[in-house]
Amino acid sequence: MAKAIHSMIRVLDEARSVSFYEKAFDLKVADRLDFETFTLIYLSNAEATFELELTVNKGRTEPYALGDGYGHLAVSVDDLDALHARLTDAGLGPRKLVEFRNGDRLVARFFFIADPDGYQIEVLERGGRFL
Repeated sequence: MAKAIHSMIRVLDEARSVSFYEKAFDLKVADRLDFETFTLIYLSNAEATFELELTVNKGRTEPYALGDGYGHLAVSVDDLDALHARLTDAGLGPRKLVEFRNGDRLVARFFFIADPDGYQIEVLERGGRFL
């Protein structure tokens, strides 16, 4: 059986991205591997073993084109309203809270936020299939 261990995204500015993910989701640098032409930064927290890998290609100055195939990363939290308020107060610009329904059934409560490179992150309230 396969175990998901990380997802990688390319970022322009290591410090800006590390700061965003720490402020927004309490992800801290678990490891940092520096190579001649790129750096890999692994972010994690105590909630899960899954990591976010940031790749910084040295010398790159142009933003990455995210393309039309990229969707989003997703995280779940216990208190969606509190996190939304905290991110708003921190000036990180979360979008509005949404209730997603299938008929009368509440499927999820969530909001989206973009990281400094434009990657979309869906923040879901824990419950149902989103634990």
